[in-house]
Amino acid sequence: MFEAVEELIGEHADLEKQLADPAVHADQANARRLNKRYAELTPIVSTYRAWRQTGDDIETARELGADDPEFAAEVKELDKERGDLTERLRLLLVPRDPSDDKDVILEVKAGEGGEESALFAGDLLRMYLRYAERVGWKTEILDANESDLGGYKDVQVAVKAKASHEPGNGVWARLKYEGGVHRVQRVPATESQGRIHTSAAGVLVTPEAEDVEVEIGPNDLRIDVYRSSGPGGQSVNTTDSAVRITHLPSGLVVSCQNEKSQLQNKESAMRILRSRLLAAAQEEAEREASDARRSQVRTVDRSERIRTYNYPENRISDHRVGFKAYNLDQVLDGDLDAMIQACVDADSAAKLAAAGDAG
Repeated sequence: MFEAVEELIGEHADLEKQLADPAVHADQANARRLNKRYAELTPIVSTYRAWRQTGDDIETARELGADDPEFAAEVKELDKERGDLTERLRLLLVPRDPSDDKDVILEVKAGEGGEESALFAGDLLRMYLRYAERVGWKTEILDANESDLGGYKDVQVAVKAKASHEPGNGVWARLKYEGGVHRVQRVPATESQGRIHTSAAGVLVTPEAEDVEVEIGPNDLRIDVYRSSGPGGQSVNTTDSAVRITHLPSGLVVSCQNEKSQLQNKESAMRILRSRLLAAAQEEAEREASDARRSQVRTVDRSERIRTYNYPENRISDHRVGFKAYNLDQVLDGDLDAMIQACVDADSAAKLAAAGDAG
C-alpha cells in the first residue's frame, strides 16, 4: 500500500509544478484535468504525511516515556490516532469510480400498481428533489408524463452540483445507489376498504455525458415530431412541439414533450440519450471486467428490488446492505444521507476486500 502512496506523492509534486506554470493554463481543458487530478491526490498525500508524523511522534513519546509517565500515557492515544489514519488511507486508496464527480440524469417510472404506482413515483420524485435541495444541488425537470391523479407515469430530472466539491463526493457518487426497483406498502388513496397494497416504481440513474464522451453520427438518429398529449397549458397540445429521437445503432428511443419549444424538447431528449448511451458503454465495460467487480454493491441492476417503503410501520429497508430505519417520513422529506452512506460504506468494504484478495 505504501509503495503506491510514494508513487502518488511523486505524481502530486509533479502536478504542483505543472500547475504553477502559467503556460499550462492557456489550455483550459488540460488545466481543469490537472486540477482535478491534483485535488484527488491531495487528501491521500496529506493523510500519508500525518500518518508518518504520528509514527515519529510515537517513537519520541516511547523514548521520553522511559523517564516521564506522561509521555508513556501519550503513546496509547497516538497509537489510536495512527490506526485511524491507516484506515482512512486505505479507504482513500480504494479505486474510484471515474464517474463519481459527474452530474446525473435521474428517471422515475411507474411500474406495477397502476395509479397508485404513479402516485408513489411522484413521492419518489419529491424525495429526490428535497434531498437535492438539502445538499445544495440544482435540479431541472427535463420531461414529465403526469397521471390523472397527480402522480407521474414517468419523469426525467437533471441533477447538478452547484459548486466544487470534495473528490468522490459528486452527484453520481451519491445517487448511483438509487437505481433499481423501489417497492411501497401502504393503503392507496384509491382504496376504499383500507387494505394495504404493494406496488413499485423504477429508478434509473445515469451520469450525464458531455458531448465529447459520446460520439453520435448525424446518420445515427431518426427525429420525429408530434403533438404533445396530457397536461401542459394552452399551446402544448396544439403544436407539433414534442420530439421523439431514435438512436438507430442501439435502438434506444427518447421522447420529450415538457416544453412548448420543439428545440428545447430536442435538446432535453439529446441530453437523456447521451447519458443512456454513456451508461450502456460503461455497463458493457463493467461486464467485461466482471471478475474484478463481482463483490461490489450492485448499483445499476434495473430488475433488482432494492428498497421497501413500509408506510404502516414508518419503516425504510434497503435489501442490498441490510439497512433498516423507522423514519420513513423523514426519508421521504429528503433525509437520505444515512441510507446512502450505508451503501457507500458497503461498496468501500467490498472493494477493500477485493483488493486484499488480489494482494
